[in-house]
Amino acid sequence: MNPIQISNIIKQSCKEKNITIKSLLESCEINRNFMYDLKNNKIPSSDKLEAIANHLDCSVDYLLGRTDNPNINK
Repeated sequence: MNPIQISNIIKQSCKEKNITIKSLLESCEINRNFMYDLKNNKIPSSDKLEAIANHLDCSVDYLLGRTDNPNINK
């Protein structure tokens, strides 16, 4: 698991869905420092990844970079 890669996937998904990172984190009730922590190689909890995946309508596997298809294992 590469936190920087996860950060980039989240940013790209938000951009594609026209969602700001701030609104994503607020909707998921995640601290606003989450993206900063990812950039500093802090491993995110599974609960946070699940909340983000649900909000972005994709799978956790997609956020982790295990698949290029956001709908696999959803």
